[in-house]
Amino acid sequence: MVFDGIVTRAVAHELSHALASGRLMKVHQPTNTEIVLTIRSKGENQSLLLSAHPSYARIHITTDSYQNPKEPSMFCMLLRKHIVGGFIDKIEQHEMERIIHIDIKGKNEIGDETNKRLVIEIMGKHSNIVLIDQEKGYILDSIKHVSHAQSRYRTILPGQAYKLPPDQGKVNPLSIDGASFLKKLDFNAGKLDNQMVSKIMGLSPFISKEISNLAHLGSQVEYKEAFEVVQTWILRHEYQPVIFKREKDDFHVLPFQSIGEEGEIFPSVSSMLDHYYSGKAERDRVKQQAGDLLRFLKNEREKNTRKMKKHQQTIQKAEKADHYQRLGELLTAHLHTIKTGDKVAQVIDYYDPDQKEITIELNPNKTPSENAQSYFKTYQKLKKSKQMVIQEIEKAEQENAYLDALVQQIDGAREQDIEGIREELREEGYLKAKPKQKKKSQKPKHPEPEQFISTDGATILVGKNNKQNEYLTTRLADKNDIWLHTKDIPGSHVVIRDKNPSEETLFEAAQLAAIFSKSKQSSSVPVDYTKVRHVKKPNGAKPGYVTYDNQKTLFVTPEEDFLTKLKTMKE
Repeated sequence: MVFDGIVTRAVAHELSHALASGRLMKVHQPTNTEIVLTIRSKGENQSLLLSAHPSYARIHITTDSYQNPKEPSMFCMLLRKHIVGGFIDKIEQHEMERIIHIDIKGKNEIGDETNKRLVIEIMGKHSNIVLIDQEKGYILDSIKHVSHAQSRYRTILPGQAYKLPPDQGKVNPLSIDGASFLKKLDFNAGKLDNQMVSKIMGLSPFISKEISNLAHLGSQVEYKEAFEVVQTWILRHEYQPVIFKREKDDFHVLPFQSIGEEGEIFPSVSSMLDHYYSGKAERDRVKQQAGDLLRFLKNEREKNTRKMKKHQQTIQKAEKADHYQRLGELLTAHLHTIKTGDKVAQVIDYYDPDQKEITIELNPNKTPSENAQSYFKTYQKLKKSKQMVIQEIEKAEQENAYLDALVQQIDGAREQDIEGIREELREEGYLKAKPKQKKKSQKPKHPEPEQFISTDGATILVGKNNKQNEYLTTRLADKNDIWLHTKDIPGSHVVIRDKNPSEETLFEAAQLAAIFSKSKQSSSVPVDYTKVRHVKKPNGAKPGYVTYDNQKTLFVTPEEDFLTKLKTMKE
């Protein structure tokens, strides 16, 4: 990712036009590193995302929806107090750094004008969002507190004077000309890419390499010309937001030909950033929230695997059951030749075509008849244990399939889906039940499958955990709706709310079934579809487990971009 000073400048320029004089209507804090501002500007509401995420720090207008906590954080409440109702006065970048200032004019309780500033610092794990009282010059609060023990250079705490991050001694590329740029570089030392990054403000390694590509790794004159081309783009705000695919998806905003030929161009910087980051930060949050569940499921699976290995050893022993029956029958046939106290018996093996003699070990403290019965008991015990062990292995295999399905569901879950998975594990006895709390009588909330709208307007519902799958298939769907699921592969239940969908809708629903399955990275994934009336849940089956018949099969290749298009259509 290259959220560098140039991308920051492009975002600030775009936001300053899109949100000019906009009024701050709402503030939400969906996570401990993200703020969403609802701003009324030019006759419509816009959602502005501010993120201090250690890996996905950014700022842009977003169309994604976020799940807000029941109780707002202290920082969220403080923002509501100080900036809701205010108007955006100015949005600008500081120098060419990854810092954006949002100046907000408002009024206090007695009607006096106030000036607040939101500072968004995009600095990797040190990213922060800080609210400053501009008149008094001190910090009101921040999304992350930084004490003196954490940083000797500056503290970020309420009541402290705000201080910019330390100056790295770099020069602003917009304040120098081509000749001055060349003076910053030592052509004899080589590694010009690294030199540009260390000496020029706002340049990422990616941009430095692109400048070298423009210069064709040539003379100083060519480097000077390449720098001036890039500088002109930045000064004139000539941006071309693009996501390009190489070994790893990446993005930038400058119109380099090498990017434009490979990538997808977007109409705005925000739409590009929203597309690029959509789901990435949420998947990261889901992984954190569900980390304990994944470890638990992994441990349960490993327990089952160990059990099955022991059971297989028992089966191997049980394969000798017929041998013990044979020895018991031979002893019974030769009781008249054996005496109590004998340690072995030499008997003719009637089961051997050659009628050879064999030696059978005896317990001298038992009678001949008791010795024979002992062999019969061993036979019965092994025979019975084999039957029980086979059942236990089948049970463990079914349980592992269930656990695998839960792991797959976590992989594709939204934040609100995780609690449903956790609750299911409590109900199934895997996790301890929550202590009961006295609550006012409320109607039980139904699971909420994710909703998509197909190209031709049909509603497609997708279960994201077993509770949603079961509710969707057995209660919400009509018996004539179309039900889809990946063939013999763990995945979501998908329902088209249409008894006679078009081929295009059927294909799109099959895509969703493949994307929300264990085979989402595969090609040519088989997806079965049938009417809901042909889907049944066996008695005693695990949540979400069903059988079905009268199905047909489609083969599709999952495409994540396809999912984004359907989401956009829904919105």
